[in-house]
Amino acid sequence: MIDLRSDTVSKPTPGMRAAMAAAEVGDDVWGDDPTVNELERCTAELLGKAAALYVPSGTQSNLCGLLAHCERGDEYIVGHHAHTYMYEGGGAAVLGSIQPQPVPTDDTGMLDLEAAEEAVKPDNSHFARTKLLCLENTIDGKVLTSQQHQAARDFADRHGLGLHLDGARLWNAAVALGLSPAEAAAPFDTVSVCLSKGLGAPVGSVLSGSDELVDKARRWRKVLGGGMRQAGIIAAGGLYALQHHIDRLADDHANAARLAAGLDALEGITVTGCNTNMVFSQLDRDDPTLGKRVEARGVLADWRFGRSRMVLHIDVTEVDVDTALQAIAAELAV
Repeated sequence: MIDLRSDTVSKPTPGMRAAMAAAEVGDDVWGDDPTVNELERCTAELLGKAAALYVPSGTQSNLCGLLAHCERGDEYIVGHHAHTYMYEGGGAAVLGSIQPQPVPTDDTGMLDLEAAEEAVKPDNSHFARTKLLCLENTIDGKVLTSQQHQAARDFADRHGLGLHLDGARLWNAAVALGLSPAEAAAPFDTVSVCLSKGLGAPVGSVLSGSDELVDKARRWRKVLGGGMRQAGIIAAGGLYALQHHIDRLADDHANAARLAAGLDALEGITVTGCNTNMVFSQLDRDDPTLGKRVEARGVLADWRFGRSRMVLHIDVTEVDVDTALQAIAAELAV
C-alpha cells in the first residue's frame, strides 16, 4: 500500500531499528538515560539553543512551550488556522488557563501582524495579559521566510512578548530555504520540532530554548504525564533521524513536485497547491467514492469533499509516485 495520508505514517528504516535495538538506556525522569540526553544535546545544538526537552508528541511539546511562557490568565496570539489553536484539543485553555487570541493568516501562512497589533491587550485588569506570539513553519507545507520570522521577532520585542515556533516540519522549511536548522530557528525563544513526521522516527518531538524556559517545560512535562523511563529505545530512533534524514527531505519535496505535475496533466482534477512535501488538489466534479476506488488500487490518500492532501515521505519513492498517478488516472477515467 502506498500511503500518502501523512508523513506521520512512515516506518522506521532498518538502520533506525538497529540503532533503537542497541540503544543504551537509563531512567530519563532521573536524567539518567544517556540516549535521551544525547538526543536533547544534539537537537539543541542543531537549533542553536541552550537546552532541549524530549517529549512523546508534538502536541505535548507545544503545550509545554506555551506553559513555560504563560501563566493562568495570560494570552497567546496565534494564527486562526494554526495547529496549536485548531488541532491540539484546546490544551492551552483547558490545562493551562491560557487564552488563545487568534488573528487571520494570509495566503503564505503568516499571521497578520497588523491584526496582531490590535490584539495586544493593554495593561489593565479587565484583560488577559498578552505574553506570547506563536508562529508555525511549515504550515500546510508552506514555508515562512526568514524575513517573516524576523518581522515576528521585531513585533515580539516591541511588545515585550515571548516568541514560540511550532516547527513540527521546520526541517522541511530549512531544507527548502537553504538554511541550517539553527538559522531557521534563530529568532525564536522556543521551538518545537517533530521527529516522527518527515524525519521518519516512530515517536517523539523535542522542545528547545533557553535553560530557564526548558527547565519550566520539563516540570510541565511531568505534570502532563510525559515523563518516561527507559526512553532511550525510542529516543535512539529520533537521534538516528537527526543524523541521517534531514538532507533527504529534498527528495520528498522533489517527489511532491513530480506528483503535482502528474496530477496537473490529468483531466478531472486541479492542483491547488504544491508546498514542500504536500500536494493539494480539487476534483472538477463530485465523486465521493474516488478515494475508496483509488485505495482498492493500493493508494491511500486523504480525500474529503472532493479535495485531497497527499503527503510525500521517506517511504514513498519516485516509482510509487508514478504508480499512484496511474491509479488516480484510471479511476478518474471511470
